Amino acid sequence: MKRGLVLEGGAMRGLFTAGILDVMMEAGIEPDGIIGVSAGAAFGCNYKSRQSGRALRYNKKFARDKRYCSWQSWWKTGNLYNAEFGYHIIPTQYDIFDDKAFEENPMEFYAVCTDVETGKAVYKKLEQSNQLTYDWIRASASMPLASRVVELEGMKVLDGGVADSIPLQYFESIGYARNVVILTQPDGYVKEHNKLMPLMRIALRKYPKMIEAMDKRHLMYNKELVYVYEAETAGRALVIRPDEKLPIGHISHDPEEMQRVYDIGRAAGENNLDRILAFYSNHNS
Repeated sequence: MKRGLVLEGGAMRGLFTAGILDVMMEAGIEPDGIIGVSAGAAFGCNYKSRQSGRALRYNKKFARDKRYCSWQSWWKTGNLYNAEFGYHIIPTQYDIFDDKAFEENPMEFYAVCTDVETGKAVYKKLEQSNQLTYDWIRASASMPLASRVVELEGMKVLDGGVADSIPLQYFESIGYARNVVILTQPDGYVKEHNKLMPLMRIALRKYPKMIEAMDKRHLMYNKELVYVYEAETAGRALVIRPDEKLPIGHISHDPEEMQRVYDIGRAAGENNLDRILAFYSNHNS
């Protein structure tokens, strides 16, 4: 019975997830596989490379660097988070991603994207650590309006959260029977219809299936929350979520704000560490 780790996205709310993951890494917890969406993929890949603290470190270091995330980048490249600097220069020059550790770790790692031509989820298993893998992770975190469509291996893809925000059901379908699920919204959260749909219809006018998926995203998301609750009630999933709305937006240029959200995640990880250990230790039962 395989043990999984399912990571919701949420842009900078993902630093809450990063705090929990670092506590788990430092405790030596090794799930059999991880599936991450958007920020869940961008920060979760550090688990497979066993680099505790990395996600917080580079976000704080480059928080106010216009090369990393800025309207200037969006104006020049079409990407609010600069694709070249954020996903190719930082991991190879400034805060080096451990490619060797990533590849040698037998832990499976999946990033979720959305195919803009079909509006369906793409579940990409990433085994090698190279520029293509970095781009799949970038695509998973490429939010509509804030990012250009990413073309990879014959597909056109964007943010995985559009098609499958909490991919617990998919992970169960490929054999992950006991899953820790990390959410970035508090209990009781209900997603509402996207108020930016008029702009989405213009920006994505070449991709009607993607527009349809965006228009129905709130319905998909709320349905997945019900599925997560049912899995939690049945004992198949252990769910960790913030106690209240996290004090950060989708974008942040404030290192102290980032640290606060990360610390909330660390506290949640420490408070749930015994539960996680017990949950995973029962994987053969």
